[in-house]
Amino acid sequence: MEQTRNDPITLEIIQNSLQAAADEMFAAMRKTAMSSIIYEVLDMGTGILDPKGEIASSGAGIPAFIGVLDKSVKVIIEKFSQPGDVQPGDVFATNDPYYGGVTHLNDIVVMMPVYAGDRLIAWTANIAHHSDVGGMAPGSLTGEAVSIIQEGLRLPAVKIIEQGEPIAPVMDVIRVNSRMPDVLEGDLWAAIASVRIGARRLTALAEKYGTATFAAAIESFMEFGERASLAALAQLPQGLFELTEEQDNGQFYNVKIGISKDRFTVDLRDNPDQLAGPLNASRDGVMVAAQMIFKSLTDPYTPANGGSFRPIELLTREGSVFHAKEPAPLGFYYELELRVYDVMWRCLAKHMPDRLAAGHFASVCGTFIGGIHPDTGRQYTVIEPQLGGWGAAPGADGNTAMFCGFHGETYNCPAEINEARNGLAVDRMELNTAPGGEGKFMGGRGIVMDYRVRSESGFLTAGYTRSKFPAWGVAGGHDGSPNYIEFIPREGERQSFAGVSGLATGKDDVIRVFTGSGGGFGDPRERERSKVEQDLRDGLISGATAREVFGL
Repeated sequence: MEQTRNDPITLEIIQNSLQAAADEMFAAMRKTAMSSIIYEVLDMGTGILDPKGEIASSGAGIPAFIGVLDKSVKVIIEKFSQPGDVQPGDVFATNDPYYGGVTHLNDIVVMMPVYAGDRLIAWTANIAHHSDVGGMAPGSLTGEAVSIIQEGLRLPAVKIIEQGEPIAPVMDVIRVNSRMPDVLEGDLWAAIASVRIGARRLTALAEKYGTATFAAAIESFMEFGERASLAALAQLPQGLFELTEEQDNGQFYNVKIGISKDRFTVDLRDNPDQLAGPLNASRDGVMVAAQMIFKSLTDPYTPANGGSFRPIELLTREGSVFHAKEPAPLGFYYELELRVYDVMWRCLAKHMPDRLAAGHFASVCGTFIGGIHPDTGRQYTVIEPQLGGWGAAPGADGNTAMFCGFHGETYNCPAEINEARNGLAVDRMELNTAPGGEGKFMGGRGIVMDYRVRSESGFLTAGYTRSKFPAWGVAGGHDGSPNYIEFIPREGERQSFAGVSGLATGKDDVIRVFTGSGGGFGDPRERERSKVEQDLRDGLISGATAREVFGL
């Protein structure tokens, strides 16, 4: 009979080995992907899950993506529940929010069961944004969609590789539905390579220490995650906290958060019905937002696992914007998840100023530019989340030119890559010094970025929030500045908007992105004169702002 080793040193070695395997999965996918949105921006995430689909170890990548993986694997486990349905070498995929996909159709989750001998010991999984999965619009995103069917190919939790061999008809269907089939196929194989290398590492680990010890290590760390969360939860202010906030589209979002010593309850039932357009989110996606704010408040410095989130209770109403019913479109789900994440943040910030700063620009500011490449004649699609300003906190200015709270460990695509791979030029990227975010401590600055189109014909799609209502200030700090786009055609009138779908572009048209500053903290008149003078020298504020707001 196999002996289980429960000594803390062995368990810690196994846990760190799981983390290393998840990070190696991330590196493998980054190095083999074909799309800059994956290998440069790192719009992806990896993780390792236990046999029941609970997160055992989170890899690098977008925090909101890591939280998707357990939910997707659990759907696969439930669907393929009969003996023989899951075998060594199998690989599964889903992208459909109504079948375990959680986000939108561009994000494909790839999952693989891991065996030691004939025993299922874990799952490896990853998720990444794919440039085009079909649908009514290039890039598979449009504000005009009224059904998820219009948004692209739906993979409703399917097997794509059986015992090591690709299922050719499934692969053919995936490829033929994309406007960029070779890129989609290449990125999908990068994802497959990632889960395979993770599986090899875990099998070797279980064989080295024994499957019983391997399982005990995972369970031990789950229990540690729960204990750490409960200990931190008991230190938070207890009670019921509520907030209602108006949104750019005129709707009001409501949240109630109940905090007790052993429960963190998020109640989102009192919210608008799902929309006809793609500004909806799945319940699983909203749970990810609740998990992110909970982790930030409790134990932000250790890896997340299934145990970390056991104290969370989420209440939603099916048919609402935060719990959409099929076939509602969910293309711009990320703005909804970010909105509910930010509403929860704002609800608690005034009660926990030591843990939560003023509001940040709080939009992915996803910018989709595409057309036919003038040099190669091939379809290209640029997918760019944008940088913006974060809110100030007591004693500290906000960070400048960072990704939003939804995005985490990502990077902007270098201008050189964009210009080499895509049909555009990047003419400008500078800090946005528009008024906003002033305070005793300043909100971080957003950016101004110019894309100049090189192709004769193309399109622009974008969906920004926090345009009408910028990031919120705290304790007398000023609100930030808005997120929006200007379209400056070579001929014709300049246009400004926060959302647009399929706008026709031509050669030498300019797409100018403005992202907002974070909210300020404290009365601007209390800011030290030397700091204001330094802000001027650093180009963080204009001379007019220095005179009118700070009295310099």
